[in-house]
Amino acid sequence: MKYSRIIAGTMTWGKWGKQLSTAEMIELMNHCVENNITTFDHADIYGDYTNEEDFGKAFAKSGIDRDNIQLISKCGIQFNVKERSNRVKHYDYNKDYIIKSVERSLKMLQTDYLDLLLLHRPSPLMDPSEIAEAIDQLKSEGKIKQFGVSNFSPSQIQLIEKNNKVEANQVEFSLTSNGVMNDGSLDDCIANDRLAMSWSPLGSYFREESKANFRVKEVLTKLTKKYDATEDQLLLAWILKHPSKIHPVVGTATPQRLKLAMDAVAIAMDLQDWFILLEANEGHEVA
Repeated sequence: MKYSRIIAGTMTWGKWGKQLSTAEMIELMNHCVENNITTFDHADIYGDYTNEEDFGKAFAKSGIDRDNIQLISKCGIQFNVKERSNRVKHYDYNKDYIIKSVERSLKMLQTDYLDLLLLHRPSPLMDPSEIAEAIDQLKSEGKIKQFGVSNFSPSQIQLIEKNNKVEANQVEFSLTSNGVMNDGSLDDCIANDRLAMSWSPLGSYFREESKANFRVKEVLTKLTKKYDATEDQLLLAWILKHPSKIHPVVGTATPQRLKLAMDAVAIAMDLQDWFILLEANEGHEVA
């Protein structure tokens, strides 16, 4: 795979988070590349449709060679914001909208192509033939290199794959939110050689106080000493052990945490430690 094992998620770089300046974005991009994080994950909606433009301005001044990074973006979600005349949040996967959305992303990101385009969330009104016309045109024009989905179930992927090979699926996956291990999503990635990516790879551990997170913390306190690693590194190591070869999309905009995330790739978690953490989260041993 050409994508870095740790992917930099840009959702919080702009309006929805740190509101980094152009200079700060340039510094963070270069920090990522210096630490072998070469893949950047976007979506047209991030920052109320402003993140891609902010990133593009910084990228154009960064001095980074386009051939040395990979850009992912998503389309399909339509927000009810002042920038758009929508009456309700909805999904739009008609041919013209997909093409228009990609062309806008390219303009905002100041690039000629996306390495990977994802349909952001499944819609009950998806027409695989209409989607195929858009994807075929975008690929033939060199505007996207690969095509995938995000948050799709195996049956929804099968629907889209009636016309187009689905090369990736980005799903929510963490120790505290691990349903995709059991609903066939990650099995589907393995069986069909799809790039598996996980958003929110640290789950709720640092965000919520719960009995499950308290149990997990007790285990992590011991394991941080055993592995000489931080809690967030061990949570990443837990999902990295899955045979789908998951690529975590790490949403932090803090340089040191990004470096720690990349260092987590080298942690080989013991099999039984993996199950001890699973048991702590679930509150019971496996059946």
